Amino acid sequence: MMRPFYSLSLLLLSFIFFSCNTLVIAQGASSAVVSTEYEDLLSLFKEWRTFEEPPLRDGAPDYTAETFAQRRPSFRKLQARLLAFDTSGWSIPQRVDWHLIRAEMNGYDFNERILQPWARDPAFYKSLWMSRSDVPAHEGPTHHGVTELWTYSFPLSPAEKERLLGDLGKIPALNAQAKINLTGNARELWVAGIRDIEAQGKNLQSVLARKGVAEDADLVRAITQAVQSTEELVAWLQSEAASKTGPSGIGKENYTWYLQNVHLVPLSWEDEVMILKRELARAWSSLKLEEHRNRSLPPLVAADTPEAYAQMADESAKSLMSFLEDQDIVTVKDYFDPALREHLGGFVPADTRNFFWITAHYDQRPLYSHFYHWFELARMDTEPHASPVRRTPLLYNIFDSRNEGVATAVEEMFMQAGLYDDNPRVREIVYIMIAQRAARGLGSLYAHANEMSMEEAGGIHSTFTPRGWMKTEKELLLFEQHLYLRQPGYGTSYITGKYLVENAMADLAVLREAQGKPFSLKDFFDQLNTMGNIPISLGHWEMTGVDRDLRKISKNQ
Repeated sequence: MMRPFYSLSLLLLSFIFFSCNTLVIAQGASSAVVSTEYEDLLSLFKEWRTFEEPPLRDGAPDYTAETFAQRRPSFRKLQARLLAFDTSGWSIPQRVDWHLIRAEMNGYDFNERILQPWARDPAFYKSLWMSRSDVPAHEGPTHHGVTELWTYSFPLSPAEKERLLGDLGKIPALNAQAKINLTGNARELWVAGIRDIEAQGKNLQSVLARKGVAEDADLVRAITQAVQSTEELVAWLQSEAASKTGPSGIGKENYTWYLQNVHLVPLSWEDEVMILKRELARAWSSLKLEEHRNRSLPPLVAADTPEAYAQMADESAKSLMSFLEDQDIVTVKDYFDPALREHLGGFVPADTRNFFWITAHYDQRPLYSHFYHWFELARMDTEPHASPVRRTPLLYNIFDSRNEGVATAVEEMFMQAGLYDDNPRVREIVYIMIAQRAARGLGSLYAHANEMSMEEAGGIHSTFTPRGWMKTEKELLLFEQHLYLRQPGYGTSYITGKYLVENAMADLAVLREAQGKPFSLKDFFDQLNTMGNIPISLGHWEMTGVDRDLRKISKNQ
């Protein structure tokens, strides 16, 4: 387990930067041409991203075993070229970009060797996405030919109609390919994934109700074919389910390798268990202390009408935005408030509220703090990063420690900085949210170790969320545990990412003290924001010059 931050002397020594290209030696690297030019890295990045897009088979991305085998030598050559770079004379941001490309290549390699979502995970073949994710890309393994319905405005223009027809036309071919590729024996992934494909059929049918669709024979035909092929895939998955008997977790050793070499999280499976247990205990004990402290205050009252919710949501959004600006927490951009207001939510009847909407009906500010996500996506849209490597979403959910970690960290950071001084009872909600994320992440760790079933992992998730707030609506529980079994490291990234953000803040504070300069919270968040959606280990290095996390990963290889 790492100490939160280094002693002053060791921190200052860390300014002797670590040469990043010695971290990994891949087969064939010795024969690659050595380059010292950053521009060559950007050229390689472009080639890599082009390669990462699979070829087409019947108009859909090709995930067949034969195609992966044929492409393997080309991948090895790209990887060898990357590892041959001499980055010793580069700036830290340039070397960070090298690490990002290396992490993506490791993700491709791991997916082909171990995770194999196209062979083990029926949910991988979900093609229709109704809304944008609140992180840079969809959570979990996602194929390359998805239909992003949220990007369309109905009624469709002629050009948009052709685009949608092209998108929908991939679905039957991909569903047919799924029956070839899905040869895995991961029972829980298989059974849970059927729900995703069933939901796709219903969502496809709902597109017919969009303005102008039902009157267009071409669109009706494409949707009908997509629905029919989806229903056929569901029937096939159900017929095969009884034969699936194997585990779905990837095991501790694979989990640790993936965590460190793909998501660049400097922790092991065992480290994460310890951190999540600690956070779960801290959240529960802090909640009880808050409840004791607030025992003479009136309890929070949930909004009980749409009008009450809307008024509270408006007041909460104003409160959060004023707090961020007036208290010098972060530079508030013009697009922050509109980005938040698109996601204020609405009134949900008490008997159908899931965990997060239970919290929001008492006070939206804890959840809206987590909606820092939408500020980050708005920044991607309006102020794209100068580096092509960071301008678009990192592949394989490599952004999770950054985006989920920061969004979770600010819930407590904003609280400690005074956001709820006007209503101390709201502090209780923050600790309930931390406990929920620690419990669900802990369950996901045991599921990946194959020490618990997904249902048993969900039991931890439900039992250790305070006030029974995870027992009211089961869909969220199923969705989250299924996602975390599909995507190693994601379920823990909220809490472990928060831990890494706090480490980065601590190291920056120590550095500023050594320099005789004041620590500025606004400077800290502004630096994080300008670096893009990169793993916290790399942001930490770029911000402070401390490369401890990367050296730990290197040591464990």
